[in-house]
Formats: sequence, C-alpha cells, structure tokens
Amino acid sequence: MEDTYERILDLVKDLKLFVSELGVFVSKKLRLQFLRFEAGKGIFVTALYRQRGKLARRLVHSGMAGLAAFGMMIAPVIADEFPGRSVDPWEIQSPSSVLSLSTEDPATETIISEKLRDKIIGYTVSEGDTVSGVAEKFGVSEETVLWQNDLTKTSKIKPGQTLEILPVTGVSHKVGKGDTVYSIAKKFDTSPQAVVDFPYNTFTNDETFELAIGQLIIVPDGVVPARKAAPRRRQLTPDAGTVVASGSFVWPAGGRITQRYVWYHKGIDIANKVAPNVLAADSGKVVGAGWLDGYGYGNRVIIDHGNGYRTMYAHLTSVYVVAGQTVARGAPIGRMGSTGRSTGVHLHFEVLRNGVYLNPLSVLR
Repeated sequence: MEDTYERILDLVKDLKLFVSELGVFVSKKLRLQFLRFEAGKGIFVTALYRQRGKLARRLVHSGMAGLAAFGMMIAPVIADEFPGRSVDPWEIQSPSSVLSLSTEDPATETIISEKLRDKIIGYTVSEGDTVSGVAEKFGVSEETVLWQNDLTKTSKIKPGQTLEILPVTGVSHKVGKGDTVYSIAKKFDTSPQAVVDFPYNTFTNDETFELAIGQLIIVPDGVVPARKAAPRRRQLTPDAGTVVASGSFVWPAGGRITQRYVWYHKGIDIANKVAPNVLAADSGKVVGAGWLDGYGYGNRVIIDHGNGYRTMYAHLTSVYVVAGQTVARGAPIGRMGSTGRSTGVHLHFEVLRNGVYLNPLSVLR
C-alpha cells in the first residue's frame, strides 16, 4: 500500500516537472518566434517604405478597372430586380441626337463664382472690360482695383492684362517691422476692429492681434494715403435714445460708425472713447445678458422685441439687465466697452428679423 502511494507521489512530481519544463520550452519558442517575426516585419516595412509610391498608379488603375468590370457584370442582375422591369440595360439604344458645340449666341461671358473669396485672385482682362465693370463683377469699389494694380483714373486696361482683385473693398498691406493692427488702421484711415474682424486675416497671437513681418493682410475699407485728397467723412449717429415713430428703432449709442454691415460682419460698430451707456433700440424682453459663451462678443445683451425682431449689443464693459426682464425703448441696458475680441471701446450692434440678419442702417432712423 505504501509502495503504491509513493509511486503516485512520484508520478505527480514528474507530471508537475513536465508541465513546468513544457511551459518554459513553449515560452522560449514563442519568444524566439516573436523576435524573428519582428525582425522580418522590420525588413519588410523598410522595403515597402523605400519602394513607397512605386506601384501606387498600377494599384489604383487595376482597382478602378476591377470595379468597372464588376459593375458591368452585376448591372443586368440589378436591372432584373426592379418590379415590372425586364429590360437589358445593354440593349437600350443611345439617343440619336448629337450635342452641338455651337450656340445661338456666340458671345462668351465670364461667370464669377459666388463662393466667398478668402484671398487676392487674378483676373484676365477681356475685350470690352473696364475698371468699373471689373469692380462691379467682383463686388468691390473701383478705387480698390486701381490701388491694388497701381493704376490711376486715366489708366487704360488691355485684353490679356491680369488684374489683382481683393476679396473686399479696401487695400492690401504687407506687414513691416513695427507694424501693428492699430498703426495699419491709422495709416489707411480705417478701424482696427475692421482689420481684426476680417475672417481671413491671421495673427500670431489672437489675444494681442500680433502680426508676423512679411505677411499680407487685407484692410477692409482702407484708403491709400497718397491717393486720398481729403479726409473721409464719417457718419455720426443721432443722439442716442431719440424717440422716433412707432415701430422704428432708436440709435443704441452715440459715436461714429467705424465699421459697416458686410457678409463677414453682421452688424455695425459704433465707437466712442467716452464709453457711454448703451440703450435698448426698442422695447422688448431680455433673452440673454452677460458673457454668454466663448465667442468674441464679450459681454452682450440680446433683446427679443416680440414682433419677429431681435437686437444684439456686444463688447459691453458693464451689463445693467438680466435675462427675463423687460425693457423700454431707450432704457439703458449696459455700458459701451471693449470686452471679447475687440481692439477698442465700441458697440457692435446687430438686428435680426425672423432669424435673418439685416443691415442695422436699414432700420435705424
């Protein structure tokens, strides 16, 4: 009995030793195979990297040919699957009419893309083109075309000549040493805010609006100093809070209009260094007040006037109202400031009707 028991213990010990040694053996083998696989993979990847692109064209062409052949094979099958259809698509006769290359009107016309332009583009002058006509085609002022192409009022343009066209009315400027948004705006008699608000002008620092030497920026509504005969007249708003006929909007603040309504700037800017109170343009309910989000509006007030109109007042330094309260037309709702994405004390004022932006100057009186 003892003999049998000892034999069983020896067998168990041998089995444990066998399993242990087998585990070590398998582990070493797997590790060796893994190392060999990694070495082989490295060689394979290196070879592919050195040959990168060599077979790309063949693979693309072969793949496209395969897809075309597959489509041709399954087209009749797909056609049979449509109820009531038993027509072989390959037996359908092609139309006998031939499209002519000629038209009844041989005259050609340049079609200008409606896509918003983000940079200066080239335009080749055609027979009969004029500077004013080209400016009208691209939605910029005639002076903008003249300044950008170093032309004068008496200059003639010729067919085949290439003109540089800015994306908006104004001038372009190559940043030099010491240039800032403020100095550039002063040089070209425009607002720094207009330079900042143009969406395709970039800055090395979005907080300080720092520019890189050598970069090209667009100065909306800028005027070339050498071509400016006299200072431009700025439109002044009436006294803020003036009451007008029922249903009209009163001016929200007094100052000067430094930026008008354009496609990338959905309102007007009214600047005033005194930072006066901002008034509600019409009676309504405040639906937003304060720094509402991370946008560049800073402190703002939004008023719903209950008749489809909404107005928005941005960059305020102080807000006098809270969401939910009602305000009368001409009541103070905040103080003009320079919070958010702003270069100086001003009010950004927007008007919407049924969710559509309007030019505030079309409703202010």
